[in-house]
Amino acid sequence: MKNRQKIPATIVTGFLGSGKTTLLRHILANANGRRIAVIVNEFGELGIDGDILRGCGIGCEDEAGEQSGQLYELANGCMCCTVQEEFYPVMRKLIERRDEIDHILIETSGLALPKPLVQAFNWPEIKSACTVDAVVTVVDVPATAAGQFAANPAAVDAQRKQDPNLDHESPLHELFEDQLISADLVVLSKLDQASAEDRARVEAIVREEIPAQVKIVAADHGQIDLDVVLGLDSASEETIHERKGHHEHEEGHAHDEHDHDDFDSIVVKLPEVDRDTLQARLEQIVAKHTVYRIKGFVALPGKPMRLVVHGVGKRFDSYFDRMWRADELRETYLVFIGHDLDEAAIRADLNEGL
Repeated sequence: MKNRQKIPATIVTGFLGSGKTTLLRHILANANGRRIAVIVNEFGELGIDGDILRGCGIGCEDEAGEQSGQLYELANGCMCCTVQEEFYPVMRKLIERRDEIDHILIETSGLALPKPLVQAFNWPEIKSACTVDAVVTVVDVPATAAGQFAANPAAVDAQRKQDPNLDHESPLHELFEDQLISADLVVLSKLDQASAEDRARVEAIVREEIPAQVKIVAADHGQIDLDVVLGLDSASEETIHERKGHHEHEEGHAHDEHDHDDFDSIVVKLPEVDRDTLQARLEQIVAKHTVYRIKGFVALPGKPMRLVVHGVGKRFDSYFDRMWRADELRETYLVFIGHDLDEAAIRADLNEGL
């Protein structure tokens, strides 16, 4: 039954590079009057995903024309391990402004198991004011069809192995299944890079892991009817305990303590750089270092617009998101996420020839 007294929250989960942020961008750009608060979870000194979302120009503004805090960034690791430290106070702030909010969007990191986050909605103060409208799991169709499940399976697998609580022969596949177990809706992404046969194969794989009532829908570049994604009224927090995944204690409780201290995040700032030269340097860095992800903004000589760069493994995507502002320093800002990163060596490799 729909509870109009509670703020509905949609949790978007999926592996690194699966298309979560693209989906969120589409939802925000097509909000059609919905007042949406966003919680994004990211590594790095500055949440690059948060800045990308902010660049959509969506959100309430005060009289001075400044953002009034609709976007909340959590930057201390995966959502499930920061939930007690940061998620609760952020939710309290949103609850205090409940009359100004129609919906909450939460993007978990690619490391996160969604179940502990859903369970947090049973905390009394949150449960009285909010409900999980749906857990949306984004699935990378080309990667899943290839049996990899993620664009960079080695990177995600390495991250799972850093968790001392887990000891599985195929942790990547099991994490994929656990993300599906929590899903109320599955969104297939990157269909422009997949054949009809690939899509059919992935749908069959996904269908084996989810209940019959959970729908599978397609999104091309994050484009999807918002009525399909929002307003599912799943109240997932009431049934999440019934969904048993691989990462459970024998007593039936989910592992919700993670240790990601071994992950490094390096921020590098550069002046304007040539696009092709930078691409070559980034590819060399990925080949030489254990870099899981690269993301940031690039200032190109003679170009009035800012370039967004996003790399997962050896695959890089880029696009222009907005004009540089007159009062803004034109500089390149890159975040490298990985394991045992040699900051001095990466900086040297990056600066070579630039």
